[in-house]
Amino acid sequence: MTDRTTGDQASTGAKGPDELRRQIERTRSELGDTVEELAGKMDVKGRARARAADLRDKAGALTVQLRSSAAQAGHTVHDKATQAGHKVQDRAVQAGHKVQDRAVEAGHKAQDRTLRAGEATQDGAARTGRELERRAQHSVPAPVRPVVLAAIRHPRPVLIVGAAVIAVAVVSWRYPKK
Repeated sequence: MTDRTTGDQASTGAKGPDELRRQIERTRSELGDTVEELAGKMDVKGRARARAADLRDKAGALTVQLRSSAAQAGHTVHDKATQAGHKVQDRAVQAGHKVQDRAVEAGHKAQDRTLRAGEATQDGAARTGRELERRAQHSVPAPVRPVVLAAIRHPRPVLIVGAAVIAVAVVSWRYPKK
């Protein structure tokens, strides 16, 4: 990144208060755009949590559906076994329980896989956040680095406070008291 304060205007200083206000407004706007971009990119964790919740919901629905199907199959088998006799009935009930146990087991496996996928997604989001912070450490100019890092961690309140602090710092740096 280039430092915009090393241009011709910065070396000569502002010609008057109106030009200084324009420079401050331009700097504030550029900083606001940069912080807004970073804030948009940092919502990865929220998106990952939503995806994990969606996967958990799908796994739960699948479990209910599997249990319902297994129970329905068990009742059908039970009715036919009653008509055929007690011996056939006992065998059918045992088969129904096995099917139901397998369905429950399959549902638990699906939930476990979904949970692991959600955790992996959250881990990926956390790694992305750490990588963004690492990049900010190396690529953002030192005067604004703390503000950018704070904005990455807590984007909303830092936008307002950071813009105000930077504006004050720029003005006091440009026009020190004599």
